[in-house]
Amino acid sequence: MEDAVNWNDTPAFLAVARTGTLTGAAASLGAGVATVSRRIERLEAALGVPLFARAQTGYQLTDEGTALMPRAEALEAAMDGFQSAAQAGRGVRGHVRVATAENLANPLLIPSLGSLLAAHPGLTVEVSTDVASVNLHKRDADLAVRMVRPTRGHLTVRRIGSLGFGLYGSVDYVAQRGGGTGLEGDSYIAWADRFGDLPAAQWLARSFRDAAPAVVTSTLASQLSAAKAGLGLAVLPHFLAREAGLERLPVELGVDQDIWLVMHSDLLASQRVRVVADHLVAVIEAHGAALRGETPP
Repeated sequence: MEDAVNWNDTPAFLAVARTGTLTGAAASLGAGVATVSRRIERLEAALGVPLFARAQTGYQLTDEGTALMPRAEALEAAMDGFQSAAQAGRGVRGHVRVATAENLANPLLIPSLGSLLAAHPGLTVEVSTDVASVNLHKRDADLAVRMVRPTRGHLTVRRIGSLGFGLYGSVDYVAQRGGGTGLEGDSYIAWADRFGDLPAAQWLARSFRDAAPAVVTSTLASQLSAAKAGLGLAVLPHFLAREAGLERLPVELGVDQDIWLVMHSDLLASQRVRVVADHLVAVIEAHGAALRGETPP
């Protein structure tokens, strides 16, 4: 090594590795792009190896950088534990990144954060609903509330609830279609192709077969909006559809989803992460009946 390693440069290395760009890394660290670039160059010089291949599309880990990622993540976890122990006697502080689904974040989890932040004014909670791009292994988030259980990785997983779904339409739409559970002649609201793995999207594809949808959307909010406008039937979470004044058809879908709390196992000792995790679990459990569709929200 040419110089002594400055361990404060490790977060810059991890941020660039996870985001792929200096700009993204700077945003996640709350630092300037020039500062991040300087830290990467200083770390490479101290280690005597290139950590990234620079290209117009961004930064990609070299073989040397890839080999060092587990060590850097272990150092990050150790520092988290060190800080948590130091802060235990003076309250919870720090930044916690939570990844979750839009259908839980906007109507339920984000509105609940007031009491958590009032109890821990030194805490900052970052919520990401772009779940497709969030990777707990790369520490894009500290914990996640997900509809799909991870099957691999150094993760701690706990089932904390269930989300029930039904087939819903506006009051006027359901009234004009008449009774019965047959769907021939019904209009429906579909998900965009890239969401074809969703249980709701798969049920609609099976049930309406070759019938073309009236509307195709890519967010839950737009699904609700289209259903409220009377454009067709949509598969929606019970608690959101009822809150929106929609009417349920007596059709059993079999697409209810378990809700999982997922944490990187290295963060189990982190007080700031544990406090946020406990809060999220309490919120989901308190609204359990409404989420399952057993009672109004």
